[in-house]
Amino acid sequence: MSERLRPTALDLEDERWMGRALRVAATARLRTSPNPWVGAVLVTAGGAVFTGATAAPGGPHAERAALEAGSAAVGGRRAWAAGSTLYVTLEPCAHHGRTAPCTEAILAAGVSRVVVGVLDPDERVRGRGIAALEDGGVVVRIGVRGREVEHQLEPYLHHRRRGRPFVVLKLAATLDGRLAAPDGSSRWITGPAARRDAHRLRAESDAIAVGATTLRVDRPALDVRGVPGARSPRRLVVRSPAGDRGLGAVPEGFEVLEVPLGAALRRLGSEGVVQLLVEGGASTAHGFWSAGLVDRLVVYLAPALLGGSDGVPLLEGPGAPTMSGIWRSGFSSVRRLGDDLRLDVRGNGEAGGAVDAC
Repeated sequence: MSERLRPTALDLEDERWMGRALRVAATARLRTSPNPWVGAVLVTAGGAVFTGATAAPGGPHAERAALEAGSAAVGGRRAWAAGSTLYVTLEPCAHHGRTAPCTEAILAAGVSRVVVGVLDPDERVRGRGIAALEDGGVVVRIGVRGREVEHQLEPYLHHRRRGRPFVVLKLAATLDGRLAAPDGSSRWITGPAARRDAHRLRAESDAIAVGATTLRVDRPALDVRGVPGARSPRRLVVRSPAGDRGLGAVPEGFEVLEVPLGAALRRLGSEGVVQLLVEGGASTAHGFWSAGLVDRLVVYLAPALLGGSDGVPLLEGPGAPTMSGIWRSGFSSVRRLGDDLRLDVRGNGEAGGAVDAC
């Protein structure tokens, strides 16, 4: 590395504290939706450190939580935060919502410098928070560990930028790429560790969608178990293009997700659904996939074989007719869960749902 490009001591300090803000933000993941899960770290001129994470909707945002923690620790002494630096993963808000603007609290406390991970694409913020701070004389630095913050806040940022939920397609498969046996049975392909992880994925989602066949055959509860403090998401069943055929009576607690899917997702987005988890079955998965609406694939892969071609495939429907038309992406992560693997793959959602159908 050349001397000109070598990080300064301040750069390294900023990255270190933003790393802590990222860890604090992770503690808020299950409670804040449709608000973002944000972390903040306040470092005073004297070296004292206070942290805050966004509370459930209606509660304080991360910046205010960190400031309130510091104020309580010093007994409300005036000007205690003068000259301090605030590290926050997302741009502070400058508008009145359920709470007062965070920028007002930051300026009132006398914070002299704010380091931000990424800008907030919400139309009510979108640079206004930065402008308010700079107009108040605060020095602002943007983009520290921005790629990591983008990854952590990906569902929220996607929702605000595109107006629809971040769609996660979850599949549990054998090594020969089967979701179920020829008779439709699928319990259990994966082991306990993978199933626990899948419940965490449910807990991170605002709604879960399954197809009519899955609902009729498996009668899934689609609740969250074994994740302390988590709430169970909304439960949706996808209506097929043929209408209610095969769906029958919708069980209590389920809602019907109409087609075309693109319009249905925009409606869910307007209702505050930030992340939608699609759990099955194969034709429903193909419907989302063929519409270009899958933003992330999560495949739990078991070291098991059904051993034939008559099981249920991952996606049931027409695919690429030749290898020249194959879709390719990349693995975001690969993790071992007991005897199974969790494969995270970037989806095809950036296509924008060019085919708006199921």
